Amino acid sequence: MGDIVDWFKTMTTNDYIRGIKQGGWPPFPKRLWQRNYYERVVRDDCEMHRVREYIAGNPAGWLEDEENPVLQS
Repeated sequence: MGDIVDWFKTMTTNDYIRGIKQGGWPPFPKRLWQRNYYERVVRDDCEMHRVREYIAGNPAGWLEDEENPVLQS
């Protein structure tokens, strides 16, 4: 799994860099990806429900997230 995540991060970062250089995309002042990732074995339906709720609701907190570059300007 780690190799797949590393590949995905590398390919998307390379595409982004090309977009900045050739497509006029705005540069992002920090890292595009977190250094590591968190993996977890989901052991039952209850835990699966909690994970799905977290994933579905997580973007709603972006406006208040300390990693949001809009808040850092």
